[in-house]
Amino acid sequence: MVSKISEKSLMSQRFFLADEGQQIALAKKVAQHLSSSFVMLLQGDLGVGKTTFARSFIQASGFDGVVKSPTYTLVEPYPISNNRQCYHFDLYRLANPEELEFIGARDYFNNNDVCLVEWPEKAEGFLPPADWICAFSHHNQGRNLIISALSDKGKKLMLQAFSNF
Repeated sequence: MVSKISEKSLMSQRFFLADEGQQIALAKKVAQHLSSSFVMLLQGDLGVGKTTFARSFIQASGFDGVVKSPTYTLVEPYPISNNRQCYHFDLYRLANPEELEFIGARDYFNNNDVCLVEWPEKAEGFLPPADWICAFSHHNQGRNLIISALSDKGKKLMLQAFSNF
Protein backbone atom coordinates (compact mmCIF):
# COMPACT_ATOMS: atom_id res chain seq x y z
CA MET A 1 0.00 0.00 0.00
CA VAL A 2 2.79 2.47 0.79
CA SER A 3 6.47 2.67 0.15
CA LYS A 4 8.63 3.00 3.27
CA ILE A 5 9.13 6.58 4.35
CA SER A 6 12.63 7.94 4.72
CA GLU A 7 14.06 11.30 5.68
CA LYS A 8 14.77 11.98 2.00
CA SER A 9 11.16 11.32 0.93
CA LEU A 10 9.62 13.32 3.74
CA MET A 11 8.19 16.06 1.49
CA SER A 12 6.06 13.72 -0.60
CA GLN A 13 4.65 10.24 -0.16
CA ARG A 14 3.00 8.03 -2.81
CA PHE A 15 0.30 5.47 -2.10
CA PHE A 16 -1.56 2.91 -4.16
CA LEU A 17 -4.99 2.27 -2.66
CA ALA A 18 -6.40 -0.93 -4.12
CA ASP A 19 -9.88 -0.46 -2.68
CA GLU A 20 -12.08 1.71 -0.50
CA GLY A 21 -11.01 -0.21 2.60
CA GLN A 22 -7.39 0.86 2.12
CA GLN A 23 -8.47 4.44 1.57
CA ILE A 24 -10.49 4.38 4.81
CA ALA A 25 -7.58 2.81 6.71
CA LEU A 26 -5.21 5.51 5.49
CA ALA A 27 -7.59 8.31 6.53
CA LYS A 28 -7.97 6.72 9.98
CA LYS A 29 -4.20 6.44 10.35
CA VAL A 30 -3.80 10.13 9.58
CA ALA A 31 -6.59 11.10 12.01
CA GLN A 32 -4.99 9.10 14.83
CA HIS A 33 -1.85 11.22 14.64
CA LEU A 34 -3.34 14.68 14.11
CA SER A 35 -3.90 16.63 17.32
CA SER A 36 -3.51 20.24 16.19
CA SER A 37 -4.88 22.66 13.63
CA PHE A 38 -4.31 21.58 10.05
CA VAL A 39 -5.25 22.54 6.47
CA MET A 40 -5.56 19.63 4.06
CA LEU A 41 -6.39 20.19 0.39
CA LEU A 42 -8.01 17.25 -1.40
CA GLN A 43 -7.52 17.35 -5.17
CA GLY A 44 -8.69 15.05 -7.94
CA ASP A 45 -11.42 14.30 -10.45
CA LEU A 46 -15.01 13.42 -9.62
CA GLY A 47 -15.39 9.97 -8.11
CA VAL A 48 -11.77 9.52 -7.11
CA GLY A 49 -12.47 9.25 -3.37
CA LYS A 50 -11.94 12.69 -1.85
CA THR A 51 -15.21 12.58 0.09
CA THR A 52 -14.61 9.00 1.21
CA PHE A 53 -11.24 10.05 2.61
CA ALA A 54 -12.74 13.14 4.31
CA ARG A 55 -15.66 11.18 5.79
CA SER A 56 -13.34 8.50 7.19
CA PHE A 57 -10.95 11.10 8.58
CA ILE A 58 -13.78 12.99 10.34
CA GLN A 59 -15.24 9.85 11.89
CA ALA A 60 -11.82 8.63 13.01
CA SER A 61 -11.18 12.07 14.55
CA GLY A 62 -14.00 11.57 17.03
CA PHE A 63 -17.22 12.57 15.27
CA ASP A 64 -19.91 9.98 15.95
CA GLY A 65 -22.60 10.58 13.38
CA VAL A 66 -23.40 10.89 9.72
CA VAL A 67 -20.91 12.90 7.69
CA LYS A 68 -22.80 14.67 4.90
CA SER A 69 -21.23 15.86 1.67
CA PRO A 70 -21.14 19.67 1.75
CA THR A 71 -21.63 19.97 -2.02
CA TYR A 72 -24.58 22.37 -1.70
CA THR A 73 -23.77 24.02 1.64
CA LEU A 74 -20.08 24.53 0.77
CA VAL A 75 -18.97 23.66 4.33
CA GLU A 76 -20.12 21.38 7.14
CA PRO A 77 -18.69 21.65 10.67
CA TYR A 78 -18.06 18.58 12.83
CA PRO A 79 -16.98 18.50 16.48
CA ILE A 80 -13.92 16.26 16.81
CA SER A 81 -11.42 15.28 19.51
CA ASN A 82 -9.27 17.70 21.50
CA ASN A 83 -12.03 20.32 21.64
CA ARG A 84 -11.67 21.11 17.94
CA GLN A 85 -13.90 21.43 14.91
CA CYS A 86 -13.30 19.86 11.54
CA TYR A 87 -14.62 21.99 8.69
CA HIS A 88 -15.26 19.95 5.57
CA PHE A 89 -15.44 22.12 2.45
CA ASP A 90 -16.65 20.95 -0.96
CA LEU A 91 -16.08 23.80 -3.39
CA TYR A 92 -17.18 22.00 -6.57
CA ARG A 93 -20.18 24.31 -7.05
CA LEU A 94 -18.40 27.49 -5.95
CA ALA A 95 -18.87 30.17 -8.62
CA ASN A 96 -16.62 32.80 -7.05
CA PRO A 97 -14.18 32.63 -4.12
CA GLU A 98 -15.89 35.71 -2.66
CA GLU A 99 -18.83 33.45 -1.73
CA LEU A 100 -16.58 32.02 0.99
CA GLU A 101 -16.08 35.51 2.37
CA PHE A 102 -19.85 35.92 2.72
CA ILE A 103 -20.15 32.79 4.87
CA GLY A 104 -17.23 33.81 7.10
CA ALA A 105 -14.98 30.96 5.99
CA ARG A 106 -11.77 32.80 6.90
CA ASP A 107 -12.68 32.29 10.55
CA TYR A 108 -12.58 28.51 10.07
CA PHE A 109 -8.89 28.57 9.20
CA ASN A 110 -7.53 29.18 12.69
CA ASN A 111 -4.96 27.89 15.19
CA ASN A 112 -7.23 25.22 16.67
CA ASP A 113 -9.35 23.56 13.99
CA VAL A 114 -8.90 21.23 11.01
CA CYS A 115 -10.01 22.18 7.51
CA LEU A 116 -10.45 19.61 4.74
CA VAL A 117 -11.00 21.29 1.37
CA GLU A 118 -12.24 19.44 -1.71
CA TRP A 119 -11.81 21.27 -5.03
CA PRO A 120 -9.40 23.88 -3.58
CA GLU A 121 -8.57 25.22 -7.04
CA LYS A 122 -12.04 26.85 -7.06
CA ALA A 123 -10.92 29.15 -4.21
CA GLU A 124 -7.48 30.04 -5.45
CA GLY A 125 -6.23 33.15 -3.74
CA PHE A 126 -8.65 32.79 -0.82
CA LEU A 127 -7.31 29.76 1.01
CA PRO A 128 -4.44 30.01 3.49
CA PRO A 129 -1.26 27.96 2.93
CA ALA A 130 -1.92 24.23 3.21
CA ASP A 131 -0.12 21.79 5.48
CA TRP A 132 -0.84 18.93 3.06
CA ILE A 133 -2.00 18.55 -0.51
CA CYS A 134 -3.56 15.15 -1.16
CA ALA A 135 -3.72 14.52 -4.92
CA PHE A 136 -6.00 11.58 -5.77
CA SER A 137 -6.10 10.01 -9.22
CA HIS A 138 -7.77 7.04 -10.84
CA HIS A 139 -5.82 3.86 -11.45
CA ASN A 140 -7.23 0.93 -13.41
CA GLN A 141 -7.10 -1.22 -10.26
CA GLY A 142 -7.74 1.38 -7.54
CA ARG A 143 -6.54 4.87 -6.70
CA ASN A 144 -3.23 6.64 -6.57
CA LEU A 145 -2.60 9.21 -3.87
CA ILE A 146 0.33 11.58 -3.55
CA ILE A 147 0.53 13.45 -0.26
CA SER A 148 2.80 16.49 -0.25
CA ALA A 149 3.76 18.10 3.05
CA LEU A 150 4.09 21.86 2.65
CA SER A 151 4.73 22.96 6.24
CA ASP A 152 6.77 21.81 9.20
CA LYS A 153 3.52 20.66 10.80
CA GLY A 154 2.71 18.69 7.63
CA LYS A 155 6.14 17.06 7.56
CA LYS A 156 5.86 16.10 11.22
CA LEU A 157 2.44 14.49 10.66
CA MET A 158 3.73 12.59 7.65
CA LEU A 159 6.61 11.15 9.64
CA GLN A 160 4.37 10.20 12.58
CA ALA A 161 1.54 8.71 10.56
CA PHE A 162 3.51 6.76 7.99
CA SER A 163 6.72 5.66 9.70
CA ASN A 164 5.30 2.16 10.29
CA PHE A 165 2.41 2.03 7.82
